[in-house]
Amino acid sequence: MIQSILKNLLPALAAVTLLAATGSATAQELHQHATAGDIDIYYGFLPAQIATRQTAPHDAEPMHGKARRGDYHLMVALYDREGDRIDNAVVRATVGELGMAGTSRTLEPMVIGDTVTFGNFFPMRSAGHYRVVLEIRVPGARPVEARFDHPHR
Repeated sequence: MIQSILKNLLPALAAVTLLAATGSATAQELHQHATAGDIDIYYGFLPAQIATRQTAPHDAEPMHGKARRGDYHLMVALYDREGDRIDNAVVRATVGELGMAGTSRTLEPMVIGDTVTFGNFFPMRSAGHYRVVLEIRVPGARPVEARFDHPHR
């Protein structure tokens, strides 16, 4: 039981560490959570230059392709009703300023330790409120959509 809890907390602690490394993460940013259907969604944004710097020594190719100036890395961790991590989902995200169309991309699975988190880069070039829409498909379950706003500084 304790090993299972620690195994699930490791990616969250890694994300918190990465967010704290930016020097601008607030307590609110470290606890971003949404619920859609029976899925708990924990998410965070990290400047792309920080995210790529963290993985560069380990990856032969850049994570999710080449990030552009002003891009942010959206990371999403999914859990079912029992608190077990969902690692076999297909996740598509649309991120854009409120009132704008936004950019849609598939969130690619990323293995951190022996757990899976999903992520990709999105343009967030100006401060303001961004709308995030996640389309989550888990085999054997109905598709789920989550919508939430993210204040970007």
